[in-house]
Amino acid sequence: MTTRAEHLEWCKGRALQYVEMGNLSGAWASMTSDLRKHLETADHPAISLGNTMLVGGLLNSATEMRRFIEGFN
Repeated sequence: MTTRAEHLEWCKGRALQYVEMGNLSGAWASMTSDLRKHLETADHPAISLGNTMLVGGLLNSATEMRRFIEGFN
């Protein structure tokens, strides 16, 4: 089993690939789906925060999405 830190880095890497392709909704879907695959990140509080920010239009650019994803800890 991977550590929490290893899993989180894997999640970020996959999500950022979507950001680089310009697929912001795919990036967020990947991040949330992958976080839920590990016991220690399944209920990460930033999942709810990100959903709220996405609906509120605060993650509408690659820069905003990248910054948010990279900020997960």
